[in-house]
Amino acid sequence: MGAMTASSGIIGYGAYVPYFRLDRKAITATLGQGGGRGTRAVASFDEDTTSMGVEAARNALAGAGAGTGAELGSLYFATADPAYLDKTNATAIHAALGLPQSTFAVDMGGAVRSGTGAILAASDASRSTLVVLSDTRGGLAGGSDEGTGGDAAAALVFGTGSTGSTGSSGSSAPVVCELVAHASSTAEFLDRWRLPGAESSSMWEERFGEQEYVPLAHAAIADALKQATITVDQVTHLIVGGVHNRAVGVIAKTAGVGTGILADDLTSAIGNTGTPGTALVLCDVLDRAAAGDIIVQVVASDGVDVLVWRATAALNAYRQARTAATVSAQIAGGNTTLSYPLYLTWKGQLRREPPRRPDPDRPSGPPSARMTEWKFGFNGSRCLACSTRHLPPMRVCVNCHAVDEMTPERLADVPATIATFTIDRLAFSLSPPVVSAIIDFDGGGRFNCELTDMDPAEVQIGTRVQMTFRRILTGQGVHNYFWKAKPIRA
Repeated sequence: MGAMTASSGIIGYGAYVPYFRLDRKAITATLGQGGGRGTRAVASFDEDTTSMGVEAARNALAGAGAGTGAELGSLYFATADPAYLDKTNATAIHAALGLPQSTFAVDMGGAVRSGTGAILAASDASRSTLVVLSDTRGGLAGGSDEGTGGDAAAALVFGTGSTGSTGSSGSSAPVVCELVAHASSTAEFLDRWRLPGAESSSMWEERFGEQEYVPLAHAAIADALKQATITVDQVTHLIVGGVHNRAVGVIAKTAGVGTGILADDLTSAIGNTGTPGTALVLCDVLDRAAAGDIIVQVVASDGVDVLVWRATAALNAYRQARTAATVSAQIAGGNTTLSYPLYLTWKGQLRREPPRRPDPDRPSGPPSARMTEWKFGFNGSRCLACSTRHLPPMRVCVNCHAVDEMTPERLADVPATIATFTIDRLAFSLSPPVVSAIIDFDGGGRFNCELTDMDPAEVQIGTRVQMTFRRILTGQGVHNYFWKAKPIRA
């Protein structure tokens, strides 16, 4: 692939780092091995790659300008840990974002390199495209994957527009970062693999991976810089990541960049997140990059891919206008009190006595299909006669009793306030107790929902909350997705 046109590139970006962290020292304290220093990000018991992908995409679309979601032609979802096989997971993300029915949604899964494929496909697309990358990484208790892995998601919105401070007439937002060039070195070698249904990945001795990856990386980096007509001295930020930690370290050290150019790979704070790993770091770099900065992204997974980006003059204005939390803010806002036994429970590694309640039933397909705009999109309704808001949506107004005088209204992005709450210590949950609350939305509307990412001891009437897409439960192999509320944190 040669040089890209200056009018095509990233018009929005966003990341999602789960609230909970596991201190790696807790692994060593319990098992006497594994662990290490720092923390790893942990998807909560009610999160998976699909729900995290929704949150990253919401952050990306929030900064891409009003109406961008309605203009999207495609949605590409890449993960190495899909919630479903033989079913498209991207359709749930599509529904949760409230995208038009005409938007094409497809999975690109199975391997970490699929994430790079999704980005390159989006960069070549003739229509605006949303790329969502998400992974939950782990392994058996005490293993290296458990200690070095991490859970997170990232999203990039690609479109065509100007590279100045304002968008062109055909674009809802200006391009903030353009793809200048990319190069690949592909080779077949058995370094890391996982069979379907296996609990952990397998890997050959680390020296083998280093011997295979490093020459491929040097060739791809040289090719990409040549295509971009730049030298290594002109690189402002170097991002290096992949599935092989030792090889990644050697590539970073031998790339030839100066001091301070290598971007923090964030593994000490959140772990190696796999598919979204380097895209997450790219979001972090864009949170502070200056116009004209050259960003080189190196992904070592079943070969090596190198992408050369250039930040545009529109980036600074974009950052000032966006409301989504930065990557660094999400990392700093994490909760590091998660215990290792609870982590093992969430990851399915520790079987514990369930509540004395019947097993939950699986969601039914036909009712879910009829209520997609409510169940996934969280659309209520507002009465056209008296402006009363209804959750869930109603045909008959509870206030003025008008019939079929309603207009749909999306409330997923509307903040709310806790009016009252209750703590249930007997309800079925992998993380008891369950906290249910009555919340009042800004602009009207009251709803009873479950709270998440919150210590029950800290719940108070008047707490400000926002909606988040979660997996409520899994019954008989069917995931039940819906919305919960979590506190709005600075």
